[in-house]
Amino acid sequence: MTTRRPLPPPLEIPKPGFGRRTPPALFAPIMGLFGVGLGWRAAAGAFGVTPAIGDLILGATSVLFLFTLAAYLAKPLRRPAAFMEDLRVLPGRAGLSAASLCVMLFATVLAPYASGLATAVALLAFAVHVGVVAAIVLTILRGPEEGRVVTPVFHLSFVGFIIGGLAANALGHPDVARWLLWSLLLPAGLIWGFSARQLLTRVPPAPLRPLLAIHLAPASLFTLVAAGAGLDTAAYAFSALAAAILVALLASAKWLTEAGFSPLWGAFTFPLAAFASALVTLSQGQGAMGVVGGVVLVVATLIVPLIAYRIFKLWPGGKLAAKTNAATA
Repeated sequence: MTTRRPLPPPLEIPKPGFGRRTPPALFAPIMGLFGVGLGWRAAAGAFGVTPAIGDLILGATSVLFLFTLAAYLAKPLRRPAAFMEDLRVLPGRAGLSAASLCVMLFATVLAPYASGLATAVALLAFAVHVGVVAAIVLTILRGPEEGRVVTPVFHLSFVGFIIGGLAANALGHPDVARWLLWSLLLPAGLIWGFSARQLLTRVPPAPLRPLLAIHLAPASLFTLVAAGAGLDTAAYAFSALAAAILVALLASAKWLTEAGFSPLWGAFTFPLAAFASALVTLSQGQGAMGVVGGVVLVVATLIVPLIAYRIFKLWPGGKLAAKTNAATA
């Protein structure tokens, strides 16, 4: 008598529908593209280059961001629990923090053209980021104990409010920018300190090492906000800190990229662009700092879109969602 083999499990076909598995990891490279555009906007004043370069980059990035945001929101609108499920994994926390910060950057983009709308968008972004941070804290507290370690992603969540200082300066509220700057120094310092201690006691796994580049972002943003708020001495001090972090990252570049390309390379994009913007803004194109800032801006303009393209290329077909464990609606 012939033994009948069991039938294979049915093939799971993804449910049709817009944005059912949009991965939050898409928002990190969008932050980088916003950073490049804002860098070229600063370069227009510092080097006298045509403002059209920055406007073109910022316009295209804004369209890409709004489309990606709509694609992501389609997921929790279908199944609200998908939002909290995305926060259970590190790429999801980083991506959703980046999403709300992109709204702040979008407000900064709008500021020269529509101050009223930009103010409304900035306030909305601030409120949304507070909600995202609260959800992240809740997820961490409810999760396993081993997941309660400080990571560079904490900068995006707990120090990311400093991007509101960029919008505040652009909208003519330097007092708000100064308040944000001084109030966020403590959480940034704590995250830098805990991270430095962790690096001395254990080596992070190769796939997670690109996240270390995020440490550059707060120092660069503090420089930008301080410079815009008229705190020149503080701005130079923060730029020195940012330069030291960048040198350490460049010296460790081979080690940081040992695991090869992954969606976490999005962590390289915004910090590099923010550092370029900081040097260009602070130097106003003058001296050695202006030269270095211009060179870094050109390098960022070449590297950031390439990384963004490679990450977005993984979106169709669900490869990016699978690699980052994105939730499904």
